[in-house]
Amino acid sequence: MQFKKTVLRLALILVPVSGFAQTTFLGRGDKQEIILDRLEIKAQRDSILNSSKTKPYSRESYVDAVRSYLKRDLVSANLTGVDEYYLESLLKNNIEWLPEEERAKYESKKPVWNTFYKYPAGLYETHSKDFDLVINPMLNFGMMKEGGNDQRLFYNSRGVSFRGRIARRIGFAGSITDNQERNPVYVQDWMNERQAVPGAGYYKDFKAAGGVDYFDARGYMTFGVTKYIDVTFGYDKNFIGNGQRSLFLSDFGNNYLFLKLNTRIWKLNYQNIFMELHHAYQRGGDQLLGKKYAAMHHLDVDVTKWLNIGLFEGVVFGRPNRFEFGYLVPIIFLRSVERNAGSADNSVVGLDFKANIAKTAQLYGQLMLDEFKLSEMTNGNGWWANKFGYQLGAKYIDAFTIKNLDLQLEWNRVRPFTYSHNDSIANYSHYNQPLAHPLMANFNEFTGVLRYRPLPKFMFEGRVMFYTQGLDSTADVNYGSNLFLPNTFGRSSDYGYNIGSGWKTDAALANLLLSYELKENLFIDANLLMRKQRYAAPPSFPTKSATVFSLGVRWNMARRDFWF
Repeated sequence: MQFKKTVLRLALILVPVSGFAQTTFLGRGDKQEIILDRLEIKAQRDSILNSSKTKPYSRESYVDAVRSYLKRDLVSANLTGVDEYYLESLLKNNIEWLPEEERAKYESKKPVWNTFYKYPAGLYETHSKDFDLVINPMLNFGMMKEGGNDQRLFYNSRGVSFRGRIARRIGFAGSITDNQERNPVYVQDWMNERQAVPGAGYYKDFKAAGGVDYFDARGYMTFGVTKYIDVTFGYDKNFIGNGQRSLFLSDFGNNYLFLKLNTRIWKLNYQNIFMELHHAYQRGGDQLLGKKYAAMHHLDVDVTKWLNIGLFEGVVFGRPNRFEFGYLVPIIFLRSVERNAGSADNSVVGLDFKANIAKTAQLYGQLMLDEFKLSEMTNGNGWWANKFGYQLGAKYIDAFTIKNLDLQLEWNRVRPFTYSHNDSIANYSHYNQPLAHPLMANFNEFTGVLRYRPLPKFMFEGRVMFYTQGLDSTADVNYGSNLFLPNTFGRSSDYGYNIGSGWKTDAALANLLLSYELKENLFIDANLLMRKQRYAAPPSFPTKSATVFSLGVRWNMARRDFWF
């Protein structure tokens, strides 16, 4: 409660008397993300498009960047017909950020009852000098069939989303969905182990075994302090990175309360995020969940017009009924504050990069340091406290000169005990779910994505994942894969810990998706998933295999994937 009062007061202090135009953000998993990724690589030297590490994307910034780019570089843009279709769709989905003279070309010729669908991407839209509002229904319904599983598998989400502006000074957005689902067995196993639903918060059991029922509500408000500084206060998720995964901050887990400051000036983009989180808990009756907090800073620097370097730092900490106010200082180097406070908190630092090459490819990566000692690293003895991870990835668009064929390869490797702490509160988690990579630690992972859009509205996507991880063989042994265990627990020695140490498991997952857009933001999806997990264990613990086919329809919602 103290933290909520503090951030609300800070947000109100930062709201200007005479504000600047305010943005809202593109929902994670939206179809527009694909065309923005492609356009960033093709533009290569566009400063706005190059600020892609901190997500979700700003609608205002990206609409302005797209319009400017099309006016400036259309002749040399090397856009495909499919690119042009999705860029046009992007503008249709962001009418409020277009000049009034450009909006008329997107007006529907026959709106429903002269009230609904005045524009093709909004059930209800109104745009005036001092007020913008867009309201849309949300739906994601589908059935699944898993080989060897007699359960009725399904997902069913219904809700509404809204966004808008007030006097071009305050932006707001939100969504509310009611959800029921029964997922494949490997997801149910994960839920039983973690006592959590991936990406969700509080949930109830739904009908037969394995079913869950949960409510998802998220929203935020944005304000402008100056031309260069935006403030967002809300309850939602954030993501830092260019990969399928993030070793800094991902959107895998539940929503959280946050205050975000984004400063963009010259060649710099600097973001501060202050969060209120819930530490690990055991499911039971109604109870007040324990609080913990986090502060994270990320600085992007455009070293050249095609190369971007970033610095990251974060700290997760718990205090009885209060926030550590020293962490509110929005200047980088939290480690100094953490040391002055007694060095009892879980601090991490990181370095990332992104390079756009020849308007066809992008290289990216992250290095995350939790704790390490150089002398122990060079000894090669597997010291437990050398805790770090790294990511390397590449994107290749219009691959092999095949238009609209995109490839992405990514490698993630995280050492044992990374993200853990010496207590069960300050670990790198929220609501029984990791804040970064869903595999937590002690793993080596390779992922690949092939995406092909041969025609507008039609997409084929194939994804693969392979990983090796060292698990705990018994309840009283800790090999560093489970960040929820205190890192002082279950270690028989300080040495001999390497990736794969412990009870080794290998897993492979392949996913094939066919998606067709019937009308703006209304999709039919057919999906085939195959997963196999093998353990180095006695024959009494067999290999786990899953083959799942799903067919569904979604409207103004992103696909729900279980990519672990």
